[in-house]
Amino acid sequence: MDPRIEERRAAVARRQGRRRLAGLLAVVLVLVLAVDGWLVLHSRLFSVRVVHVAGAVHTPAGQVLAAAGLADQPAELSLDTAAVAARVEGLPWVARATVTRDWPDGASIVVTERVPVAAVSGPGGWAEVDRTGRVLAWVTTPPAGLVHVGGQWAAGPAGTEVPALADAALEVAASLPPAFAGQVTEVVAQTTGQVDLALSSPVTVDLGTATQLRAKYEDVAAILAGATLHAGAVIDVSVPDSPVVTGG
Repeated sequence: MDPRIEERRAAVARRQGRRRLAGLLAVVLVLVLAVDGWLVLHSRLFSVRVVHVAGAVHTPAGQVLAAAGLADQPAELSLDTAAVAARVEGLPWVARATVTRDWPDGASIVVTERVPVAAVSGPGGWAEVDRTGRVLAWVTTPPAGLVHVGGQWAAGPAGTEVPALADAALEVAASLPPAFAGQVTEVVAQTTGQVDLALSSPVTVDLGTATQLRAKYEDVAAILAGATLHAGAVIDVSVPDSPVVTGG
């Protein structure tokens, strides 16, 4: 074989070898950089060390932070935002929590709190309850601006739910119209599902079940505005097309 041809073949083989070696080195370099990057992103340099809390009015920020469970300062990439939000939403006042990462070393927790619609008396105080029946807090005096809800049931500790028996009364308490809401002193749920209103007059309103409430409220408002009622009178709007006033 011509020595020149053999030399060219050897040169080509050497170039191919160098290319393969360069490619292999590039792959190794990419892998090393990826591993180093993964280690850095999961190091304490990028851990959750600063947590901001917003939206919490009735819930102290310290309680939100404790419920979030971030004391071990997890890495940003390892932060399970859904799990943190679920833990915070377990607090009595919290309806919803949104958790986001704040790179490089923080997180934000935005809280939406529940709104109390009624107060339930119990041993030693009053429970503030939201529309869903969640007990938000216990206080020693009747909360201003909240209608009293009563019945043959009791509220438990903050964070628990009142019995389903109270559902109808809470629906009424949350939807009382401005026309006479200020006159309602108590909403009472009966075991039969009936709901009664005690007014400051004192007059009682028999709403029947918690259905057709808009029509029933219109009847009550019209009667209160146009009729002369005496103490002990009962306004029966359980059948909204045929309201009746008895007693008094």
